[in-house]
Amino acid sequence: MTNETQGSRAYLVGGGIASLAAAVFLVRDAGMPGEDIHILEELPRAGGALDGSGAPGTGYVTRGGRMLEDEAYVCLWNLLETIPTLGDASTSVLRETEEFNHRWPSHAAARLIDADGHILDASELGFTTADRVEMARLLALPESVIGARRIEDFFSEHFFTTNFWAMWRTTFAFQNWHSAIELKRYFLRFLQELPRIHTLSGVRRTRLNQYDSIVRPVQAWLERQGVRVEYGVRVTDVEFTIDEGGERRRAERICFERDGATGTYELTSRDHAFITLGSMTADARYGGDDTVPELVRDKRDGAWNLWETLAREAPDLGRPGAFNGNVDETKWESFTLTMHGPALLKRIEEFSGNAPGTGGLMTFKDSRWLMSVVVPHQPHFDGQPEGVYTLWGYALFVDEPGEITGKKMSEATGQEILTELLGHFGFDDIADEVRATTTVTTVMMPYITSQFERRNIHDRPLVIPRGSVNFAFLGQFTEVPEDVVFTVEYSVRGAMHAVYGLLGIQKEIPAVYHALSDPLTALRALKAVFD
Repeated sequence: MTNETQGSRAYLVGGGIASLAAAVFLVRDAGMPGEDIHILEELPRAGGALDGSGAPGTGYVTRGGRMLEDEAYVCLWNLLETIPTLGDASTSVLRETEEFNHRWPSHAAARLIDADGHILDASELGFTTADRVEMARLLALPESVIGARRIEDFFSEHFFTTNFWAMWRTTFAFQNWHSAIELKRYFLRFLQELPRIHTLSGVRRTRLNQYDSIVRPVQAWLERQGVRVEYGVRVTDVEFTIDEGGERRRAERICFERDGATGTYELTSRDHAFITLGSMTADARYGGDDTVPELVRDKRDGAWNLWETLAREAPDLGRPGAFNGNVDETKWESFTLTMHGPALLKRIEEFSGNAPGTGGLMTFKDSRWLMSVVVPHQPHFDGQPEGVYTLWGYALFVDEPGEITGKKMSEATGQEILTELLGHFGFDDIADEVRATTTVTTVMMPYITSQFERRNIHDRPLVIPRGSVNFAFLGQFTEVPEDVVFTVEYSVRGAMHAVYGLLGIQKEIPAVYHALSDPLTALRALKAVFD
């Protein structure tokens, strides 16, 4: 126990992976007793965007799956190397993940599929000299100069027709109108992936979905340490005091609602608050075989409302409207198939050449929805029985009419989305069998790419704002220099900065990986661009 943690309590607002990681660091690295740590979560389950739920009869669902990667995810691996798996206390989650990927390495053999159902040679990235010059120009500009400009402000039309852009955007979920700053950061952060973007062989996956493989083991470890997760708690405000000189700020009160009643947590001079801002999965709504998920536009989730309240009180606490102000730019829809028979998966394996369990992402490059699907290693859910299989997919252009059904994805039922998918594969001969044995769960997420929205350099608050003595911010909407949002690494790295910085922990935070500092990696990337 450090001097900073003696006699102190920690309140963590939000139960996503950032808060869970922060709680681990408080116990493991700061020596804070677990019973003094309170995680306040509005929903009935922790994990945030790392989800996985359902059953064989009603259908499984994951809203999405974040890619993992050896070189870039150093803070995540630091977290997971001390968390035991649920099934074997002697094996860490990191070790399990390493062993799984050694046995089942990622490899996409059909990364891009054209309108005629032919597998394209995705190793041909398709760059022209002009494309290369435009990429170099973006990489050379400082973020302060790029500002709130779009990706499409930096590239000509041809760049957006290349195989490279079709793969890059669907791997990471970029839209042409998203922030050019974020694209630049992704180029630098994942430069090592460029030569293997057509196979995704650098991607690392967990043995099961990320809720079962990461969240549940982390939460079980925390509970054994005495950490409390309080569900149904909607934090509405955090009140701060400022000293007479205006230099030091302290969080003194957390205001919340629970079961229709209001309440507060009073923070003493030794207590700390870690506050998650915003949520990319806020207001997600589900549909099924015969229903369409609702698109929520009025911010019913507490995470955005809390940040808006805080930002009104202090200008340096960010500008949430830059991220949640245009749902039509930040939404997309995903779907999970639960199949009571192997027909579709076997046909996909035969068509694609993807070996079973390798999780190869496939994108229908010419589809108006820009649909992508992946077959994860089976089973993908804890307790998933033999003879039941799952597939996950998503599309970026949900308001375009599909080629097969003629419907917008946003207006299509689960079975209609399945029909669209089968049509793009050209699997008409098994369509009736697949439809009869498949349950489809759809998810509409209004803010899923909100962290990619155009922004200025001060629109995200610092993890530890200027003058803070006992509070820090967590999640995808804080500013972590050089790192990239829409990754688990960003949440975990931010949590490490928050805990180490506030509590004065003298441990080195793993450095952000820079591929350009490795001459061999940089040479491979350069070769891929010019081949």
